[in-house]
Amino acid sequence: MPSPIPFGERLRSAMQASGPLCVGIDPHPALLEAWGLDDTAEGVRSFSLTVVEAMVGAAAILKPQVALYERFGSAGFAVLEETLAAAKSAGLLTLADAKRGDIGSTMAAYATAWLDDRSPLASDAVTLSPYLGFESLRPALDLAAATGRGVFVLGLTSNPEGPSVQHVGGENSVAKSIIDQVTAENSAAEDLGHVGLVVGATIGDAPEKLGIDLKASKAPLLTPGLGAQGATAIDIATSFASSYSQVLGTSSRDVLKEGPNVVALREKALRVRDELIAAG
Repeated sequence: MPSPIPFGERLRSAMQASGPLCVGIDPHPALLEAWGLDDTAEGVRSFSLTVVEAMVGAAAILKPQVALYERFGSAGFAVLEETLAAAKSAGLLTLADAKRGDIGSTMAAYATAWLDDRSPLASDAVTLSPYLGFESLRPALDLAAATGRGVFVLGLTSNPEGPSVQHVGGENSVAKSIIDQVTAENSAAEDLGHVGLVVGATIGDAPEKLGIDLKASKAPLLTPGLGAQGATAIDIATSFASSYSQVLGTSSRDVLKEGPNVVALREKALRVRDELIAAG
């Protein structure tokens, strides 16, 4: 059986074909209401499948927010499984925004849930939290590599509370330690590795102050904060100057507010995508 194509290669191909945009599938109650949908699992289903339909050719990857499905229990997870399958059928990559992180057999179980071919929740990638120690993620790191999937590790987030943990240590910060270990995981990759980083679009000059070299990491860079949180494509291009070719500009509410009209959703995503391309 041939080895799977590494996630970094598959992601680069998707970025070249459809542009460097990640669109979140975030069925918040307020968005469901704005779309004229009930705040139920069936409403989330209609919302999710509409986004999948609209994003074909406009986004490199879709990022369903797992918590917004999980709140409906088994019915919500069934909708998430259907959404992931629909995206796969449409030729779209998926990133499950689950932010899992644990140790030992529990981490191995999370890895199996999100990255194993046999799981109905298997996605092309999953977000992970490294704050029980980077090596606690080993089951997911290794399974992702073996199955041609990826992970995105929280690195430098833009939430106000983030620096209180991530910046601690100055030149030897927690964030730098994590990103150095991601760099080691990706060392054999020619372009993008299978271990990505979540780096907020509005972090400004934090990498420079902390001595972090994002380009050297070879990590795909998921950059939440585009649009509704205030960052523009130009802002991201400026903050990520040397590593901009690795960036997945991430937009959720700014695109999703155009729904439920499929054409309007798609046109908005294309505008955001084209701004990201032009900024580079």
